[in-house]
Amino acid sequence: MRCWLALLCLALPLMVWLGNTAYQKRTTAGYYPLSAFFKVEPNITDKKTSESVSTLQGFVRITPHNTTQFLSHHYHECAIISSSGQMLGANLGEEIEKFNTVIRMNNAPVRGFEKDVGRKTTVRVVSHTSVPSLKWNERYYFHVSEKTVYVIWGPHKKMRQDGLGSTYNTLLKLARDYPNVEIYAFTKEKVEYCDNVFEKETGKHRMNSGAYLSTGFFTMILAMEMCDHIRVYGMVNDAHCRGKNYTIVPYHYYDTRKTNECMMYRIHEHQSRGGHRFISEKTMFARWSKLHDIQFRHPTWHD
Repeated sequence: MRCWLALLCLALPLMVWLGNTAYQKRTTAGYYPLSAFFKVEPNITDKKTSESVSTLQGFVRITPHNTTQFLSHHYHECAIISSSGQMLGANLGEEIEKFNTVIRMNNAPVRGFEKDVGRKTTVRVVSHTSVPSLKWNERYYFHVSEKTVYVIWGPHKKMRQDGLGSTYNTLLKLARDYPNVEIYAFTKEKVEYCDNVFEKETGKHRMNSGAYLSTGFFTMILAMEMCDHIRVYGMVNDAHCRGKNYTIVPYHYYDTRKTNECMMYRIHEHQSRGGHRFISEKTMFARWSKLHDIQFRHPTWHD
């Protein structure tokens, strides 16, 4: 009996240590900490309106003045509109217009597609590679749509502020020319944070694996910090392209000449260098939807 008690006394600390180790491994894998990663508790006075009530220090305003101003918008409910060809013929324009806050990506147009994607753009998340497209049509994006908030992401070499960041220099000029437009950038630390999230979720180092995060990834990160409730339109789940009868649509709803969506996803998922991991990202989004109020409306995602 004493031998058993002695063994039990020795075993208990070992069991506790193993349990803690298992928990830490799950945490490192990225499943448990997501609730901590994306938990934002702003002091909201009226959730039915968009108020500048929370400061998101990972997003700094680009301004010709020597000041530091962080993004401080918070929204009750946001609609994220994908640029996917899934939006063609969706006839969701009226439904989307009912949201106070509509988030779009890159240079996705609304003109000519209002019936499917609506007219309103509250926030536009833009890749550094799409900034030239905004500049090319700057009157539309920064004059006609001057109430839109722009949030730009890009690598440090493009966004550096010492005069050598080509994308940052372009944005700084736009900020001077259109002082009423709010243009923000993901900070270097925030981009590194996104890389860290990718690694924790996939177990792969983002750069070493040859992957580039997509604008959809950065949009979801921003929305989870900025919005209480998120409704996503036009984004398929990770299993969609494995189905036998999946719908063939263009990669972008506004450019039917390019490769179809599923073919683009497959090419990028298995590309050794420079590919977006669209399918892997959607697996992450499904997991995050259980920790944050995210609903996929068109097409609907099922557990």
